[in-house]
Amino acid sequence: MNGFEDDNESSSDSAVEFELPPKYKVILLNDDFTTKDFVVYVLVDIFKKSEVEAERIMEAVHKSGRGIAGVYPYDIAATKARMTMDKARGSGFPLKCVVEKE
Repeated sequence: MNGFEDDNESSSDSAVEFELPPKYKVILLNDDFTTKDFVVYVLVDIFKKSEVEAERIMEAVHKSGRGIAGVYPYDIAATKARMTMDKARGSGFPLKCVVEKE
């Protein structure tokens, strides 16, 4: 022995495995009253999307009825969903979003 080894497993032989928390999608739902501009505003303000990406997501919401605003751990997804709906209600819009496990 060279003084650096030990009879137990070396640190390189034992790996610590970490499990990442599950991810959740925040999905914006289309309605007949919320303006496209407001949806883009929320995507930029709350979800920190670029104008181009926000426009793309807004079009998905408009055309298919739903669009993914972002994917996050549950606490962050739930907070962003609540912030979105609170901001919508405060601006007079019925915009809804749901949180779904990825």
